[in-house]
Amino acid sequence: MNRITETEAINLLKTGDVLALGRAADAIRRERYGDTATFLIDRNINYTNVCQNECRFCAFYCKQDDPRAYLLSTEQILEKCRETAEAGGTQVMIQGGLYPGLGLDYYLNMLRAIHREFPQLVIHSFTATEIQHFAKEAGLSIRETLLRLQDAGLASLPGGGAEILDDAVRSRVSPKKISTDDYLDVMRTAHEIGMESTATMVIGLGETMEQRIASMARIRNLQDETGGFRAFIMWTFQPGHTALERDGEAGEKVSAIDYMKTLALSRLFFDNIAHIQGSWVTQGERIGQLTLGFGADDAGSIMLEENVVRAAGTRYDMTENKMVRLIRAAGFTPAQRDTEYHVIRKF
Repeated sequence: MNRITETEAINLLKTGDVLALGRAADAIRRERYGDTATFLIDRNINYTNVCQNECRFCAFYCKQDDPRAYLLSTEQILEKCRETAEAGGTQVMIQGGLYPGLGLDYYLNMLRAIHREFPQLVIHSFTATEIQHFAKEAGLSIRETLLRLQDAGLASLPGGGAEILDDAVRSRVSPKKISTDDYLDVMRTAHEIGMESTATMVIGLGETMEQRIASMARIRNLQDETGGFRAFIMWTFQPGHTALERDGEAGEKVSAIDYMKTLALSRLFFDNIAHIQGSWVTQGERIGQLTLGFGADDAGSIMLEENVVRAAGTRYDMTENKMVRLIRAAGFTPAQRDTEYHVIRKF
């Protein structure tokens, strides 16, 4: 099959039939993975909610002098890791705001302690935004910062912080945040030192279809260059309690149809990224179930803890048993995977 161009992708998003796109995406997904649909058991640990970026789409952050502000100690993080391991989790995803003046040693000591106490847990942590922040505060290059973190136990990077990789969108919704080129440079550097990552996109930030596809194209182009992205993960902007909502700029939430159409297109567009993950966290369990018929081969994480989406007012309750039932009811064979998408067990 010839590679879909950006122009073709834009036209498909604007005028394509969602069911036709879904069938095409499902055919590719079934050819590669049969009827197996995977999920992960992990924990999102947010070490701080203090952030100097103050993104207008974020309901989680606060300023350092806010009474809600917190910073977890290494001991508190280790306790969360212990609970994760005891619950059968295989990964921790540690992320937080850009806390001013914290110092690189805080992160290095955290990583070393987790790696020492819980070697069975993969540390898939820190967004490109955080990596740039660590490097600037330490006066180090991105490469040297990543090498030090890698040596301390960091295994791979999540794709968070990408949102829409278009600076016109970013300047409107997150003017203090990492630029498109800087985001891609962090990912490129991580891939060059053997640290793989995921790629992400948040839709519903007032972007045009052209900007949405341009963002996807930048990810696809970098993947052509490095091959370091394991998966593409997309979710929808949750406007609750955000500055965009308060300022009347949030607009309407992305519809399930728009989400499903973009998801299916991502399976067709990313001919060089192996895995596409559906988002039940922002879409709900039923739409999350449907993603498996629209190109997604992975149902995401059970997430023993998650705070950022919850801060925007989205609530959910997911367990291993419920995830297995949802996948099976969608006509697929449930399988628990690890960070690298190896199947650990089938149900």
